[in-house]
Amino acid sequence: MTPLNAKTSAFAALLLGVVTPALAQDALCGGVGNGGVWIGGDQANSDISVADTYREQMALLLGGNDYVSLFTLSETTDIRVEAAGRGSGDPVIDLLDNNGGVILSDDDSGGNAAARAETTLDAGTYCMSMRSYDGGPMTGFVRIGRQEQEALTDGLNAVEMDGGGSCDDAAPFGPLGNTVSASVMDTPFWSFTLETPTAVSITAENETADPLITLYGPGDSYIDENDDFDGLNARIDVTSPLAAGTYCIAMSALSDESAPINVTVSGYDADAALALLYARGEVAPPLDGSVAVTDLGPLQSRLREDVRATTDVAWYTLDVPEAGLIVVEAIGGTNSDPWLVVYDDLGRQVGLNDDYGDSLDSLVMARVDRGTYIIGVRQFEGGQGLIRLLAERYIRAQ
Repeated sequence: MTPLNAKTSAFAALLLGVVTPALAQDALCGGVGNGGVWIGGDQANSDISVADTYREQMALLLGGNDYVSLFTLSETTDIRVEAAGRGSGDPVIDLLDNNGGVILSDDDSGGNAAARAETTLDAGTYCMSMRSYDGGPMTGFVRIGRQEQEALTDGLNAVEMDGGGSCDDAAPFGPLGNTVSASVMDTPFWSFTLETPTAVSITAENETADPLITLYGPGDSYIDENDDFDGLNARIDVTSPLAAGTYCIAMSALSDESAPINVTVSGYDADAALALLYARGEVAPPLDGSVAVTDLGPLQSRLREDVRATTDVAWYTLDVPEAGLIVVEAIGGTNSDPWLVVYDDLGRQVGLNDDYGDSLDSLVMARVDRGTYIIGVRQFEGGQGLIRLLAERYIRAQ
């Protein structure tokens, strides 16, 4: 997708290689932003609250790495973050606060495999991380701007509101904690009422349907949307309490509109949400015993571990005795589709991969310093059976 009316000054600066990377000592976004690129070319031009127009960059992804764009806000601002791949590229985005906490994630809400999310943020420094859905190389565009500024992507929420009915026709959901089931053809909108300010979690499950959910507040005010949070299932976590009032969930099925979708609305549980992120490999687990982690010991040259993996991540640690190159592979057998992620002991992602080369196996290769590294491996949706985990270490020739 070729963006229209791009901000040429920031774009040209990127192509000329004069954008300002973050300084390592800043520890931006919990370290995720170290080595990232200011979306406006430098920190001063990356304040979205006062920018005269959106800020945009072209991003090149290689070897399963993330591309991180940095921006600041000088005051509370309604923002939009987007990523669109060229050709068949399928970007996934994460928005992180300056402590490294994940505020939101999105895959396909921009339409045509593009990613898009809108939210309100307080003053501060933030990071938008973009990766390729399949871990392969990709060229794309990232754009960050205020919600009244021109969008990079088409989005999906407007189509849903105009395509058949409205929140005025929503079926009552019932009390929090309920689960209801209906196809999009039968029930395109659900409504629920909060008697007191409440943070909520909304899930929509049935991969045959491939649900997309959009949350609206009183007066059909847009709040958030999600597609493909867990496989093809959708989830929205509103971590700050919503005001008392009636809310609407607009339903869409990107595959089969006749398939029933199980929808659950419940109070947001921070511990349960964090456990889900660990199970999906979205963040590294703490090494305090609260999450099961198997210690593989020092990586002298080569080690192997067989993993009876499920779609929940199995976690391992290994110790690298000196700086060098590590290669970590997740090798599957028949019907196995490994997914692999590597973090350092501070929770910074070293690499992530699914489907390396022409196979379903996964591989992460990275230069690393001495220290402890955390490895997560799981079956991608639909995979089953044994995964063989292989780690090798190489040092520079003397």
